[in-house]
Amino acid sequence: MGLRKVVSNLNKRMPSGIGVFARKALLGWGMVTADLRMVPDFIVIGAQRAGTTTLFRVLSEHPEVVRATVSKGVFYFDLNYSKGMRWYRGHFPLRFLANLGVRGRARTFESSGYYLFHPLAAERMARDLPNVKVVAMLRDPVERAYSAHRHELMRGFETEDFETALALEPERTTGADERIRQRPDQEDFDHRHHSYVARGQYAPQLQRYVDQMGPDRVFVVDADRFFGDPEEELAALFSWLGLAPWLPPEVAQWNAQAREPMDPELRERLTLQFADSDEALEQIMGRTPSWVEARRGSAPQPAADD
Repeated sequence: MGLRKVVSNLNKRMPSGIGVFARKALLGWGMVTADLRMVPDFIVIGAQRAGTTTLFRVLSEHPEVVRATVSKGVFYFDLNYSKGMRWYRGHFPLRFLANLGVRGRARTFESSGYYLFHPLAAERMARDLPNVKVVAMLRDPVERAYSAHRHELMRGFETEDFETALALEPERTTGADERIRQRPDQEDFDHRHHSYVARGQYAPQLQRYVDQMGPDRVFVVDADRFFGDPEEELAALFSWLGLAPWLPPEVAQWNAQAREPMDPELRERLTLQFADSDEALEQIMGRTPSWVEARRGSAPQPAADD
């Protein structure tokens, strides 16, 4: 039984305190053996509420892929960078074990939904993992903002209704990037939890990664196309990652959350607010985002909240 299954069983069966202790023990062992462990070949960097949990699960099932052993998201290049690379490597599989029973060379990865938006993550990643590739999964930024608001409400990080939260966003988040650069070891709560519009302005976030890594190491998955035609989208992604062609038995939609429809006038205002960023994103992607096509009259089905 692998470490991942051990952790999963502990989470299900043990009291929470024992489970936390067990995870710390596994990570401690990981740090002791860090020099023998893999580093990620690729990282799913976000976006939040764009289907990354589903993508993570599909990638984890690929026969040539082994995921981080302790948890889905390590949150190293955004929130835990001060803990150092030995701490980070402690989350990944031992090289000699990873290749046992794997067809071809084993690859490993992690997925942290805050990496795309965090202002320091791209430069940190490029410096510490000079060969890593990154995968961004993006959805209609209007739907993403609405979904993110519900997500923050349910987690207790938001108390305002959606329209009020949008109105408060500039006041809450102004200067957040600079605050993070000045205090890189501290989380900025509003930047992480109240950036509904800013997180959906994908172009400048992706451009950071293109600038740091080059366009050949940045891949964008369009969430609506992914859920509409997983076979085609996965074939392109696996080819880019150098993985063998493969399809999972099904592509389930994880973390979907139903919600009342958005007010049409508010939707229109947000759509206009994202127009410039969507246009710039089209240039980076080299194709038209599905939600822009939708507004031109040829739309795939919306992606599930994830």
